[in-house]
Amino acid sequence: MSSGFSGGYPDYFNISGRSMSMMNNQHVNYRSDMIRKRPLVEFQQQHMRNVKPRAYGYNNHRNNISSPEVSSVSNFSSSSQQLQTERFSHGYSGKQQQQQQQQQQPMENREVERRMLRELEKELLVDDEEGENDAVSAVTDTNYSETLQKLLNPVCKKPETKIPSTPTTSSSSSCASSSSTVCLNKLISDAAEAITDGRLEIARELTTRLNQYSNARGTPEQRVGCYIASALRARLRVKSTVEQQSSSTIELYKKDHIVSTQLLYDKSPCFKLAFMAANKLIMQTFCGSMSGPVQPEGEFNIHVVDFDIGHALQYVYLIHEIAAACRINNRNGNSNGNRIPISLKLTTFKDFGNGGVERLKVLGDGLKSLANKLGVLFNYNVLEFRLSDISKQGLLVANDDVLVVNFAFKLNKFPDESVSMENLRDALLRRVKGMSPAVVTVAEQDLNTNTASFMARVNDVFGYYTALVDSFDATIGRESVERVRIEEGLSRRIGNSVACEGRERVERCEVFGKWRARMRMAGFDQKPVSRVTVDSLVSKVNSGTRGNPGFTVKEESGGVSFGWLGRSLTIVSTWD
Repeated sequence: MSSGFSGGYPDYFNISGRSMSMMNNQHVNYRSDMIRKRPLVEFQQQHMRNVKPRAYGYNNHRNNISSPEVSSVSNFSSSSQQLQTERFSHGYSGKQQQQQQQQQQPMENREVERRMLRELEKELLVDDEEGENDAVSAVTDTNYSETLQKLLNPVCKKPETKIPSTPTTSSSSSCASSSSTVCLNKLISDAAEAITDGRLEIARELTTRLNQYSNARGTPEQRVGCYIASALRARLRVKSTVEQQSSSTIELYKKDHIVSTQLLYDKSPCFKLAFMAANKLIMQTFCGSMSGPVQPEGEFNIHVVDFDIGHALQYVYLIHEIAAACRINNRNGNSNGNRIPISLKLTTFKDFGNGGVERLKVLGDGLKSLANKLGVLFNYNVLEFRLSDISKQGLLVANDDVLVVNFAFKLNKFPDESVSMENLRDALLRRVKGMSPAVVTVAEQDLNTNTASFMARVNDVFGYYTALVDSFDATIGRESVERVRIEEGLSRRIGNSVACEGRERVERCEVFGKWRARMRMAGFDQKPVSRVTVDSLVSKVNSGTRGNPGFTVKEESGGVSFGWLGRSLTIVSTWD
């Protein structure tokens, strides 16, 4: 399988495809609808004691203003209630002021008010399914009309994306209708806020509304909106948190999710290049510029400790990097007989995924086969993971080994102080620092889903995964079987990030600034990235994506960032 990423060395993917195939065979609230459906109990008490709601035949349950279905969405915040009281009482804010005003009003003015309130009630009780007639056009008084339009038609401020119409779905065509275009990010944000505030009935209404405007086969925004809507529904279900969260967590360790994650790493340039960047930064430590000879001269026994090798794709790349460096070294007269100046030892740990040790054994056999073909000495170990064994002795690091520790999309899975007092995340970093490695590489998603508030977390999930899914359009067809499997995996990740809490929330990603703070607190110093390395990665992304300008590669705060349309998606850094 050719990757499309070429240049500099033999096409990794023509060669690795064969070897890897062997391995793989084993804050404005969105209240328009709620106000429209809300019973006017307060208004009846204050303004309409003699007014009865009209019957409209097609929706009789709406005529009963005590209906549980209608009253379920009447739990507005105190600020919203005060705003409504002020507006519907011509600017008076207290109940006593309202009653005094009513007593002083002439009879004819009260009749005018009753008529207008009847019309208002009519508009609020009518079920406008298309959402296009929320403004109360029946009220003729200018002040009332303007006030009600502001109440019933909240405006999304500078929406990130407008949902274009597509011929395949009625929801998307409705969503794109003129000025009533719905902001999915606004609906998502308001639903998350309602859940945070404990207004669960309102959250259910907003989630239902969100489901109407999202579409698993639509635009990137609609697709991600659909996944988040499903996650929000799961969070709202009858508070049966333990069973549902456990189910969502278990899905992340099943074979289907492992396969979808591997496809993401293989097909998304932002993830694929992150692995390549980690390898280049490792080789930069030993070889300087990859276009020159190995510096300094001599034999290197590189010992990489990786806490999760996934499907070992990174080490397919690394073996090719080492083989290329050896050829350059030989051309410069640094070879010593038949000895290879750079060897690779890889130590990893038993995982919790499908296959366990057997799967890792198959991966090791495939890497050994590839290394033999390319003339690279390769050694492979699989150990039990125990934090107390994270030492040079426990990891079988020889005296002449140059130790490298690689964290590729793995640190986010270690819980920190927000989950447990053990704080395995920082404890692991401190133990790694105690081994004095030559270099530590960290590759992570640039996403804030660890200690951020629920509302901020949901918003960032929507923005991040919308950008990621949008980037797929440049490299993978929307109807591709591989893309379907990738997005199924993303939906599981989103579900776990949004619906789960505590230990059940597996992936706890952080933005790069937080990772830098953690690394420094553990005693690490950041290593600079060479200009040659960045230029090489820019060349690879241009080659692999046919120069698509949407993909970006840049040096960012000492790391290398890969993104789409200005949004950073993955970032790689090195430390010692």
